[in-house]
Amino acid sequence: MLPFTQLYINGKFVPSSTGKAFEVYNPHSGLHVGTAASASSVDCASAIEAAAEAFKTWENSKLNDRRDILLRAAELVALDKYRIKIVESTQQETAAAPYWANLNWAGARNFLRTHAGTVDRLRGEIYPSSTIPGAQVIAQRRAQGVVFGISPWNAPFVLSLRAIVVPILCGNTVVLKSSEVSPRSQSVVAELFEEAGLPPGVLNFINISRENAPALTAEIIAHPAVRTINFTGSDRVGKIIAAEAAKYLKPCILELGGKAPAIVLEDADISEAARAIAYGALAHSGQICMSTERVIVQSAVADRLLNEIKSIVQDLRAGDVENDSSVSVGALFTESSAENIVGILKDAVEDGATVFLGDVSKQSSLVIPHLVKNVKPGMRLWDRETFGPVVVFAIAETVQEAIELANASEYSLSASLWTSNVFEGQRIARLIRSGYTNINGPTIHSEAIDGLVGLGGASGYGRFHIENFTDKRLIITHPPGRKYPSFK
Repeated sequence: MLPFTQLYINGKFVPSSTGKAFEVYNPHSGLHVGTAASASSVDCASAIEAAAEAFKTWENSKLNDRRDILLRAAELVALDKYRIKIVESTQQETAAAPYWANLNWAGARNFLRTHAGTVDRLRGEIYPSSTIPGAQVIAQRRAQGVVFGISPWNAPFVLSLRAIVVPILCGNTVVLKSSEVSPRSQSVVAELFEEAGLPPGVLNFINISRENAPALTAEIIAHPAVRTINFTGSDRVGKIIAAEAAKYLKPCILELGGKAPAIVLEDADISEAARAIAYGALAHSGQICMSTERVIVQSAVADRLLNEIKSIVQDLRAGDVENDSSVSVGALFTESSAENIVGILKDAVEDGATVFLGDVSKQSSLVIPHLVKNVKPGMRLWDRETFGPVVVFAIAETVQEAIELANASEYSLSASLWTSNVFEGQRIARLIRSGYTNINGPTIHSEAIDGLVGLGGASGYGRFHIENFTDKRLIITHPPGRKYPSFK
């Protein structure tokens, strides 16, 4: 019997109140790999109401109790039963390669422990008023209420953790919506936190079918008990989420797309840069928001870099990563994604770009790696995220030109810079408009304590950070006998 992913509302795994469900298919094989309960409007309201009720006590829970639940979850997730469950479901639902499915689990323990260690940031401060003699100010980081989280399919377990961990640590309660692509992989967070001792209602988990998701998502955002929304996904959907939230002036944390540039200067270690760029571009078939999509190289080393990257990439096989260990590049998550990439490549060729590796075609949802040069701003291939195994190359004569090309983008999530002069690299990195700039490292890297951050535009805004999931509130105690101005 195929797995059935239930909803998790008020501490109980339950089917949809309507009995409706949707099927989940492996994007490469097309095999039916599971079924998921499809939440109704009533189910969504029940999840929000359970979260709102739980907030009344969870907001006032001890900080150490919240920390300890995260630490228990960290120890539990390291167990084989969770590793097997997470890795298998990720491979089956998303056609992820074994190494990527394992990475979706492997970083979870450190992520949970790291954020548990930030609990002291919630302790607040007391200081004397700067304007009223004798007055005392208490500044507190207070929970906001019910947080609505929407997490994606491409790293389903760990990104679901990211959507809930900081909000819960801060004293919020959460309603988490899965992607319809990977409900089983994402539902493991509910099982994990239940076993770790999280009280009922603090975390609620829902699946919604693709056809019902837009209307029910809007309903959830509109609910008065929902205070904050976090969303990870495309900038297209991010704009819809932000527009819905704006109707009620509700804040959003949006981690959206990327078109990460890698700048390679003429003094760089070219072999090291080539290996990192190949990894950054093709890991998980380029379906990572930090994937290296643009390479900007100084002319003196351009031919060498392109040749080294080509020699690495042309030996990589594309196909069934789940069952064939010789395959490195797997299928995309939908055939329409593959169609979109091929269309963007064809447009670029018509506009003068040169494909020097790749066939500008697809087989179902599979697209082989493509390397493309003579790409420039204004082309769709430069301007828009492909979210696939495609790398474009531009040649710069000067460092300043390379910086300007890197910044010629709506995206601002991640970047890398390759140079043997680290101090000059730090100066240049400050000029790159990116939330992260990795010097002599791949674009695919972030730190658990700070997370990714877009600087607006197509990469979104806000951080999965204590400051974004709490409100700073002030209590001011005034001294007796204060004198007030006369109104005479």
